[in-house]
Amino acid sequence: MRDGVGAFEQFPSLVEELTSGRASVQYDIRPVDRCLNSLTHMSDGMFWPSPSDTSEEIDRFGVQRSYDSIFVLWPQQNLSEGTSVRSAGWGLGMAASAWSNGATYATVGNAESWIWQIPVVGEVWLHEWLHGVCAYFADLGYSMPDGDADGGGRHGYTQSRVTGWTDYYRDLMTAKVVEAGKHTGIPLEAWSSSA
Repeated sequence: MRDGVGAFEQFPSLVEELTSGRASVQYDIRPVDRCLNSLTHMSDGMFWPSPSDTSEEIDRFGVQRSYDSIFVLWPQQNLSEGTSVRSAGWGLGMAASAWSNGATYATVGNAESWIWQIPVVGEVWLHEWLHGVCAYFADLGYSMPDGDADGGGRHGYTQSRVTGWTDYYRDLMTAKVVEAGKHTGIPLEAWSSSA
C-alpha cells in the first residue's frame, strides 16, 4: 500500500509538468478499514472493483460532486503467496457517471515495490485518470485521439525506458497528437476554462 500511495503522490506533479503548470491536482487520501468484499465480473473470468463494489466509500467520501475524480488502490495480488485476481490490466479508468457520483473513476491494483518505479513514478495513476479526463473534454467538444490514453502506439509514439509514455501524454494533454492531419487532445487553454 505504501508503494501505491507513494506513486499516487507523484501523479499531481506529472500533471503539472506535462501541462506546463496549466492543470493541477489536489487530493485527499482516505484509508479504508473495511475489506473489499465484492468484485464486479468483466469477462473471461476477470474482475475489478467497480463503483458498485466501492459504493459505500463513494457515498461516504465522494458525495455528489464533492470530488472530480475517485481513485482506488486495491489488493489485486497476494504478493507473499504469488496469487492474484485476474483483471483486464494493472489499472482501469472510466468517465464520470452517476455510478461514481459524477466523478471520473480509476482503479489500480497493488504491485511489487520495484514495479511502481518503472519507468516513471505515478504514470499508472496518470494513465487511468486520463481515460476519464479525455471523456470529459470530449463531451465538451474537443477531439480526442483514437484510444485516448491508450493511443500512444497508434499515433507513432513509443514507450521510453526512461520516460515511459510521458511524451505521448504531454502531447495528449496539450492537443498536439496528430490524427488524420489534425491536432487532437486537450488544448492548454481548456484546462483553465474547465476549473
